[in-house]
Amino acid sequence: MTPRANIACLGAGRMGRGIAVAFAYAGHSVTMIDVKARSAEDFARLEADALGEVGKTFASLSSLGLLTEADVAPLVARVAVVPTSRSEPALSDAQMVFEGVPEIVELKREVLGSASRQVRPDTIIASTTSTILVDDLSSAVESPRRFLNVHWLNPAYLIPLVEVSPGKATDPAIIDEVKVLLEGIGKVPVVCAATPGFIVPRIQALAMNEAARMVEEGVASAEEIDKAIRYGFGFRYAVLGLLEFIDWGGGDILYYASRYLEGALGSDRYRAPEVISRNMQEGKIGLRTGAGFLDYSGLDVDAYRLERLKAMVELLRHFGLARPPILDR
Repeated sequence: MTPRANIACLGAGRMGRGIAVAFAYAGHSVTMIDVKARSAEDFARLEADALGEVGKTFASLSSLGLLTEADVAPLVARVAVVPTSRSEPALSDAQMVFEGVPEIVELKREVLGSASRQVRPDTIIASTTSTILVDDLSSAVESPRRFLNVHWLNPAYLIPLVEVSPGKATDPAIIDEVKVLLEGIGKVPVVCAATPGFIVPRIQALAMNEAARMVEEGVASAEEIDKAIRYGFGFRYAVLGLLEFIDWGGGDILYYASRYLEGALGSDRYRAPEVISRNMQEGKIGLRTGAGFLDYSGLDVDAYRLERLKAMVELLRHFGLARPPILDR
């Protein structure tokens, strides 16, 4: 795949527009294909709406200091919208195709199957589905070795993380190509198995439901819970990953805390998974033992801790919470 590969998006909705902005910003030409048959008048309205939103997004990025006002028009010019009747030229020229139509299996299979017959044999095809497993769609694609799921987080043009989920038939070389493409536009791809919820939505659903449950139970107000998330939960996990944080404090702490919460709150949703107790039995407590979920052997632990704490101090400055000490003179 060339460094500035031509990109096609099946669908001109929110996801297609976000992906178009992300790639156009990084120098790629992007064509959004309206997959629904419309009258010329209806298509003209859709085209104006899609390009208008792309322009507004670039304008907002300009106001945030990521580009200048003079950059907006040239960036928008890299994005085109075409009707389904003119999809073949756009698809035959694309090196990567992203499907972003509504979460309906039959619709996705129809759109993906049609596109796979119009692209070149070496064109990579990806669904951006957030709920449907890749292997429920792959049989509709000609040459499914070049098909996988690439799940973006909204807003796609800003959030760095992109979850890459291959299917049973996906060629490992295709995964590597997609990772290189995404890294080339400033994204951070992570590879995960084809499983419901992938990584972020699965963890996110638990956290959001628990926050809502605490409001329902009167634990705290919505405002107080969100404050706790911003300055406690989110603050720490912007620096330390969840599994890294388990190792930081020690898997044994999580084990005993989970047992207490399960009993005190009368719910097995707090029960620690078997891997926690198994790690304890094997002496993989975390930083204290040199291994946990991550391997710390040969690591300068003091330097590592200082680096993470430095990142937290930078976050304190970002939030305006870093203060000098009060000294008695």
